Amino acid sequence: MGQIGLKELLLLALIVLVLFGAKRLPDLARSLGKSARILKSETSAMKSEGKQSQADAGTAQPEETPAPRTIQAAPGDVTSARPVDEPKPTSQQQG
Repeated sequence: MGQIGLKELLLLALIVLVLFGAKRLPDLARSLGKSARILKSETSAMKSEGKQSQADAGTAQPEETPAPRTIQAAPGDVTSARPVDEPKPTSQQQG
């Protein structure tokens, strides 16, 4: 008991096939793979940021201003790119 055999795996595959259909299974597997890749890249980015912040804690460096963000009409279309007008933070609160 507790062992999954070939019969159980085939039965499980048949149930999944009936529930989702043959047409949706490749899309389902593709989206699951994308999610796993995104999760992996985000975790590695968080780890590298943590290591970098620990290394930077000893040395004080001035903050760099980020490059202005742009809106593009289509991916790879640089001719119609324009800067983004982001709201400026104010020191007074309204209310």
